[in-house]
Amino acid sequence: MKTQNAQLKAQSGEAGAKPDLKRRAYLFAVAIVRFVRGLPASRGSAPIADQLLRSGTSIGANVIEAQGASSRKDFTRFFEYALKSAHETKYWLCLVRDGLEFRSAELDRLLAEAGELGRILGASTLTLKGKPTR
Repeated sequence: MKTQNAQLKAQSGEAGAKPDLKRRAYLFAVAIVRFVRGLPASRGSAPIADQLLRSGTSIGANVIEAQGASSRKDFTRFFEYALKSAHETKYWLCLVRDGLEFRSAELDRLLAEAGELGRILGASTLTLKGKPTR
């Protein structure tokens, strides 16, 4: 099975090309859906899986919704929501790892991608607000 990064590179047509944020967030949401389906079913995992599914798919939804924004302020607000969802997704992924004691290479990859999406969205939000990025 290809990793998400390999899929992104293959779909972009270039090995070194960076996929756009919309596509990357969409592929992340797909990966989250598939990951949640593979979690062991238990009383404790169901609420965590539901929250992870909600927050992980919300990132891309807010990025897409920003496109229909009626103002720059509205556009920025949707990016802020997406950023918050990225942070929340990292929280739930860590809870899967530590609370459910579930370990996998896919979990590690999703944690890394959630962090990267958060950094991209954070820098974009600062740029939209006219603040310098670090």
